[in-house]
Amino acid sequence: MTTSLDTSKTAIQDLSKALELSPVESHLHPVGSFDLADHDVPTGMEEIWRFTPLKRLRGLHQDTPLDGEDFKVEVDAAEGVSAVSVPAADSARGVSGYVPVDRVSARAWDATKSVFEVTIPANTEIADPTTIRLHGGGLEKAAAGHLLVRAGAFSKAVVVVDYDGSATWAENIEVVLEDGAQLTFVTVQDWNDDSVHVVTQHARVGRDASLRHIAVSLGGDVVRASTSADYIGTGGSVEMLGVYFADEGQHIEHRLFVDHTAPRTKSNVEYKGALQGKDAHTVWIGNVLIRKEAEGILTYESNDNLVLTDGAKADSVPNLEIETGDIEGAGHASTTGRFDDEHLFYLQSRGIQEEEARRLVVHGFFNDIIRRIGVPSLQERLVASIEEELAAHVGRLA
Repeated sequence: MTTSLDTSKTAIQDLSKALELSPVESHLHPVGSFDLADHDVPTGMEEIWRFTPLKRLRGLHQDTPLDGEDFKVEVDAAEGVSAVSVPAADSARGVSGYVPVDRVSARAWDATKSVFEVTIPANTEIADPTTIRLHGGGLEKAAAGHLLVRAGAFSKAVVVVDYDGSATWAENIEVVLEDGAQLTFVTVQDWNDDSVHVVTQHARVGRDASLRHIAVSLGGDVVRASTSADYIGTGGSVEMLGVYFADEGQHIEHRLFVDHTAPRTKSNVEYKGALQGKDAHTVWIGNVLIRKEAEGILTYESNDNLVLTDGAKADSVPNLEIETGDIEGAGHASTTGRFDDEHLFYLQSRGIQEEEARRLVVHGFFNDIIRRIGVPSLQERLVASIEEELAAHVGRLA
């Protein structure tokens, strides 16, 4: 069903421009540009690329053509939600205020011929989730995509983006919440083991709006997801939750940036990951910037990693930049470790076999985030996927 937002595209763009955010420039925040010439080919020495295995990106960061069409998009749109593909020239892309901050994002922006737009009408509560499934059909040619999700004022909805199959995929995603909107936005990386996916996501949150952003990363050879959010009014709230499980040889990288651009806004970032197998590698970079005008904000970010076997490596770097002392609270935490021997001893002392005890510890580790996803079918699927990973490598956990 196709329904327009009560607020026009022009009005949303005017609202975004009214914020007039000053650009942030540092080693953590490169200046954005739509001009590809402004983005040098990364060498790996740059702060934003130093953890990424550039040689495994299949040229996405260089000049590999992004003209592949071997993929299929299926949409299960909830009643009342519009989900359509629009020619890039006629689309509302850019409405979030996002400007590409790296070469892959800029290349994807240039190469995208159409934008998939999901629109939730204002003053509407949508009970069922809207699901977009992207199935990659092969690795012969790299491809680019662009998704724009807009939640009208005082709307409430859930949007799930589900990736599977094989692909070399560069992508930009924009999410815009008007005043008072409540949106749960979920991405599930369930690619085949040969896929490469580099995605940049940016959310703009209106006055008293609430975004719950959930990232689930399980599959793929290399997955690099950069996610940022800013605020266009007071009272906005952003919650970023993530679950990832890296297996032998996989590289899974999450880069988070919350830019507190308005007073009395909130953010909470919480990611949990597990690793097993030789050369399994996860990267989590968390950054929160509290601008001088963002008085009275409350923020916290945390990342926990559970290393299940030798040969796996987790990098975790939390950052907190504060330009005003008039805040309600700010903090960050990061942990990386192996199984808790006390937990295992407690379970085994009650007659639970070691293998089962280890499974229970892993499930307990993830459960706090999984139960907060709020989509029962997805929660069940995630629990099953984690069990699958553990069952396939149970011998390594001893």
